[in-house]
Amino acid sequence: MAEAMLDVRVWRGAGDGAFRTYAVPRRANQTVLDVVSWIQRHLDPTLSYRFACRVGMCGSCAMSVNGVPRWTCRTHIAKVAAEGALTVAPLRNLPVIKDLAVDMAPFFAKWARARGQFDPRSGLGSEFARVPPASPERAAADAGIECIGCAVCYSACDVVAWMPEYLGPAALNRAWTLINDTRDGGRKPRLAAVAGDAGCHACHGQEGCRKHCPKSLDPSGAIAGLKRMSALAALKGEI
Repeated sequence: MAEAMLDVRVWRGAGDGAFRTYAVPRRANQTVLDVVSWIQRHLDPTLSYRFACRVGMCGSCAMSVNGVPRWTCRTHIAKVAAEGALTVAPLRNLPVIKDLAVDMAPFFAKWARARGQFDPRSGLGSEFARVPPASPERAAADAGIECIGCAVCYSACDVVAWMPEYLGPAALNRAWTLINDTRDGGRKPRLAAVAGDAGCHACHGQEGCRKHCPKSLDPSGAIAGLKRMSALAALKGEI
């Protein structure tokens, strides 16, 4: 019996590259990352891509699979290539360095623009700061704290595609998480940073970020919270 094969189209080159097709043996419990690794190890050692943990913890293996941004280590061939055809491309909305590797610098630069760094408020003292587990602020912060910056939501966001300066769901989710952290003292400048034309009010609420987040987070909900809070702050003259 002939060995079952996959017909795999892989993006090669930079932003002006093209797809190349490879024949890859089909295996039980095979993931998309397994397929990409097989191509690099057995067919074309020049293929560039990223991965680290292989167990869905780091997010570095994120790619576009059949047009959908995914963690390739958690994406099984049986679910995305049942008929034996597969297309793998770099994440959308980010510059392509080579093949399946994208430049993450613009993504993290937007975290900085959204003031995504923790800014401890004055007066915390030297003791360990305690945040009551049952408080609404703790619940709001906990809802988005598990983001690992994989950029899947950013790749899924049509607003980023239309408006490249838009901060994007991950940066805004991070801002919302910090605003609800009672230990943080950067609320007003952070709200001012995310309330501009390229901030939370540019979101169209299409929820592609929520739909595709591998961690099942809800950046859309965080952005809605920022819209409410920034509008109220503006009415009060705080920003």
